[in-house]
Amino acid sequence: MKRRHLIQAVPAALGLSIAGVPLHSLAQAKKGVVNVLVQPEPPGLMMGIVQNGPTQLIAGNIYEGLLRYDEKLAPQPQLATSWTVSPDSKTYVFKLKPNVKWHDGKPFTADDVVFSCDVFLRKTHARFRASLAHVESIKALDPLTVEFKLKQPFGPFLGIFENGTMPMVPKHIYEGTDFLTNPANATPIGTGPLKFKEWAKGSYIHLVANENYHQAGAVTVESVYFHVIPDAAARAAAFESGKVDIAPGGTVEYFDVSRLSKLPGASVTTKGWEFFAPHSWLWMNNRTKPMDNVKFRQAIWTAIDREAMAKIAWYGYAKPATGPFNSHIAFASEDVAKYPRDLAKAKKLLAESGYKGETLRLLPLPYGESWQRQAEIVRQNLTQAGVKIEMVATDVAGWNQRCNEWDFDLAFTYVYQYGDPALGVGRNYTSDNIAKGSPFNNVAGYTNAKVDELFAAGAKEGDPAKRKAIYLEAQKILVDEVPVAWLHEINFPTLYRSKIQNIVSSGIGLNDSLGRIKLA
Repeated sequence: MKRRHLIQAVPAALGLSIAGVPLHSLAQAKKGVVNVLVQPEPPGLMMGIVQNGPTQLIAGNIYEGLLRYDEKLAPQPQLATSWTVSPDSKTYVFKLKPNVKWHDGKPFTADDVVFSCDVFLRKTHARFRASLAHVESIKALDPLTVEFKLKQPFGPFLGIFENGTMPMVPKHIYEGTDFLTNPANATPIGTGPLKFKEWAKGSYIHLVANENYHQAGAVTVESVYFHVIPDAAARAAAFESGKVDIAPGGTVEYFDVSRLSKLPGASVTTKGWEFFAPHSWLWMNNRTKPMDNVKFRQAIWTAIDREAMAKIAWYGYAKPATGPFNSHIAFASEDVAKYPRDLAKAKKLLAESGYKGETLRLLPLPYGESWQRQAEIVRQNLTQAGVKIEMVATDVAGWNQRCNEWDFDLAFTYVYQYGDPALGVGRNYTSDNIAKGSPFNNVAGYTNAKVDELFAAGAKEGDPAKRKAIYLEAQKILVDEVPVAWLHEINFPTLYRSKIQNIVSSGIGLNDSLGRIKLA
């Protein structure tokens, strides 16, 4: 059976339904109802506790932060209407929007901000807790004014106020409770444009319009259904048949994006990932031979054909990386050494490194066919250069475990960089982030005291010009030493019906835009 016919047959074969109703019954959807794919099903929707991608996609429209960010990552008002910064860059004062209400009707105040940041998230949110290390105190100066005092300047401080990093949670519901077991986690309450309605496990999550949203006229949809469809071909079929309106980045395979984007009434965008700046690379275990040799690492990067990989595996939805900084984040520079593919040079570097023909274990990322194609291309590239490769296939749990325990030679990954090197880059290269148990810290085991010093200085420096110089020096060192083989800036394409307008209205995309879309 041809793939196209297989895809068309999948819904019937699986008894596929949307919002608990057979697909064929939804041919005439209500104008105000939007159907969105989510993959995989999130483990929870309490965004202060769970921060994985599917959770942020859905709950980011329930919860809000003090600020939003545009596609250039400039901070914009959200629950805060304005803010001031002291001359020494150590005191930030936020004025809150008046008359904001939680979804249960209770007022949102400065006490909620202090509770969210200094109590709840300090306990539940590891990434935010790292930023709190720079904060001396958080105080409510009055019901609509909050003051953050820092121990020292923290350059990216204004970049941590989006809903995934600093979601506001209701003090009146969580104070004095066990945050992880509070029954309200199952029925999340925020201040956002959409409210939680229902979760049919394994089928759909239903959000409805917040009729009392604090931005008048912003919400024009009635309902948003997030549909759980485990099979990739079935997800593609759901969009192709018109029963699903939006396929967020990563929910369908790249070869299907290329095909589906050409359907009548379909559109595609790569906007909305600027804040996250997804960056992929090949971990090289710097602790063991031959990866402990800089010439060997340079040879690996030189042997890989990133241009071909972007075209073949990613269908053009990827840009070859030039180093550790995604071009969308602050202080990224291409003023670094270049490593175009050069097989002759790669073979020369391998010989100079003393490589003796050891077989290396290559760990693919088990996130779908595009990643598998990428792994096959890298294996072929390295084999052509003279490196012996054994592919070690795993599921997601196995990939996590091997990376957590450093049980690999070469391993694929991708990470979010969160707009600033102090938030999303330094963690992958500084020696204080070498620790078993996480697949997203310094998994390579790379150490360089100067790099540690530069990232520490960049985080504390308040002057943007000085930060730029600091991070340029760090980039130059990293690109010279190649602790990992950087591959691509990934562009996750979102498929959607052309009738949907304003689908992306911020730098975090659908994660806080779905409640603001307009239906033509």
